Amino acid sequence: MAAEYPDHDIDIAPYIDHTLLIPTATTEHIEQWCEEAQRFNFAAVCVYPCYVRLAGELLHNKTPKICTVIGFPTGATTSAVKLYEAQEAVENGATELDVVINLSWLKAGKSDEVHREIAEICEETGQVVKVIIETNLLTDAEKRLATEICMDAGAAFIKTCTGWNGGVTVADVRLIKEVARERVGIKASGGIRTIDQALDLILAGATRLGTSYSVDLLKQRDTLEKSSH
Repeated sequence: MAAEYPDHDIDIAPYIDHTLLIPTATTEHIEQWCEEAQRFNFAAVCVYPCYVRLAGELLHNKTPKICTVIGFPTGATTSAVKLYEAQEAVENGATELDVVINLSWLKAGKSDEVHREIAEICEETGQVVKVIIETNLLTDAEKRLATEICMDAGAAFIKTCTGWNGGVTVADVRLIKEVARERVGIKASGGIRTIDQALDLILAGATRLGTSYSVDLLKQRDTLEKSSH
């Protein structure tokens, strides 16, 4: 159940990474997402690597950041491929990188390998790295471990989910916040479709929201504002 909010007019727009990661996204979709990101003052637009250059051109000298995904959605490509993908994305204009960790390494207890991979991307690109730990596939102990490893490796954010294996939960955001102790940002992502859900996640500790329903969330907020007056 959603919390009761004394003030539904909280400005959630600056929290949002306006996300377009459907495989069939076209140039027209990217243009629309970038226009909306600028118009509504979203924090960033998040697109696949092949569209980073276009998004960068469309949002040149604009407020929204250019975000892309690395090793998406499984995290199972090699470290060398992830690093190249990240470096190429930065060369094309990306300023934020959402990197999926190697979940099999984490499950196998290969913490050093997970750390090395993320640290190398952080160091070599010099950009904001948000590490996707895919909370739905981890135990609570593994979520804590992944958060600690990624913070130590230099991540700027811990991101909950890709959305391909289930959605974000308030409980997971609270768990990450407990471990992170505000040393890094928390990006809640995966299945955020209602304004109450978005506000619940922010109250739980999320500092970014990854969603494709960004504009719809703002419409829901406006409807709530009107109904409260």
